[in-house]
Amino acid sequence: MATGRLGVEETLGALNAALGPGGPVWFKETRSRHLRARDFLAPRRALEARFGDGQVPERVFHAVSDLQGPGVAPVLRCAPTPAGLALQLQRSAVFERVLGAVEAYAAPAAPATPGPRVLLHCSALRAAPCALRLSQLRVILVADHLARALHAHGVSVRLVPAVRDPHMSTFLQQLWVDWPATSERAETESLRSRALAELSPADDRGALPPGVLGSVCLKNLLEERGRAAGYDPNLDNCLVTDDLLSVLAELRAALLHWPEAGADSCMVVHVVSCEEEFQQQKLDLLWWKLDDQAPLIQKHLVCGSVKVAGTPGTLTAPEYYELRHMQVCKASALKHSRDLTEDPAWTETFRVLSVATIKFEMLSTAPQSQLVLALADSSISTKGTKSGTFVMYNCARLATLFEGYKHSMEQGLYPPFPPVSSLDFSLLHDEVSGPPCR
Repeated sequence: MATGRLGVEETLGALNAALGPGGPVWFKETRSRHLRARDFLAPRRALEARFGDGQVPERVFHAVSDLQGPGVAPVLRCAPTPAGLALQLQRSAVFERVLGAVEAYAAPAAPATPGPRVLLHCSALRAAPCALRLSQLRVILVADHLARALHAHGVSVRLVPAVRDPHMSTFLQQLWVDWPATSERAETESLRSRALAELSPADDRGALPPGVLGSVCLKNLLEERGRAAGYDPNLDNCLVTDDLLSVLAELRAALLHWPEAGADSCMVVHVVSCEEEFQQQKLDLLWWKLDDQAPLIQKHLVCGSVKVAGTPGTLTAPEYYELRHMQVCKASALKHSRDLTEDPAWTETFRVLSVATIKFEMLSTAPQSQLVLALADSSISTKGTKSGTFVMYNCARLATLFEGYKHSMEQGLYPPFPPVSSLDFSLLHDEVSGPPCR
């Protein structure tokens, strides 16, 4: 049996190379209704742009059918369709490869080259937890998820800001969000001195609002550095405050205390809500304006708004957690015909299930899209197929089944599961989903 970890990126790379010179064309199919017939697709319009009349040369069919290489999944067939060039894998062989080396897929693949250093900035963590909006909660959960994903792939990550509010730290622990905490403030004097030198003339300062040191023109900076792409065209002047300088000082200190991190070796990723994106863009430009060692690459992950269906008022993040926790306890009471909230054995289970439900709801929609939450009791039913509670409940059921099988096998009630190499994967002919190739 062939060995080695199969990968989508490796397979896509080989497929695009088989088409000849040009940009990438193939993409991995993910929709269940399409996965019944294909695993990868080269869209018709992309093929027409590549080959003029859209006629794929015979050599391409041969190259794709004989596709081989490290990490490349075995091909079953490749055929033209109205949608484009459709490719289906030898799924039984893919299942055999994957299930024969589960450990290799459970652990993330090591990067071929050291990845960039990433300074991950989550501005929502500066808010007071009692007033934390649902859109800010979404930003925090996305940032935490991104940090874990980057760590798993061997990327060096530094998290900013360190949380100073003990109530926020407690709330993050409740949500199982791993984020650093501190009681110290970063030094701002050097940035303050530089800012005062860059401010508008002193004659203009009398009209500034209280607490504002002055204003800095950012539009000139965009034009000088050619960085207008992606920034709001309405960006002009930025009012400089001590709070704003404190935020910059935190970002700057995180880089200065990071060994071997510099302006050209570190990427900053700002995870921010759409409501706060304009202010974040100002902060980026002000950092470049006041700090010659500011990172050259700053990216924004902008999360869409969060709406609550059928609720005219606002709901804070702690209130949202309490509501979901209450609903989980209520659903459990209905299922087991008794109230288990006072049972110590169930307390942690309800807490974990509530957090898992919230994270599933917040992360199941693409971050850039608007998220609409349904808060009715029916939204956490264990009988639906889309709620977080349904998913977590069935994961728990599967875990219980596997644990029960293992325990019964140790007692001799069931025979051990046969070696994967002895299984006949050619019997897998009912196509209901794609292969576990990732």
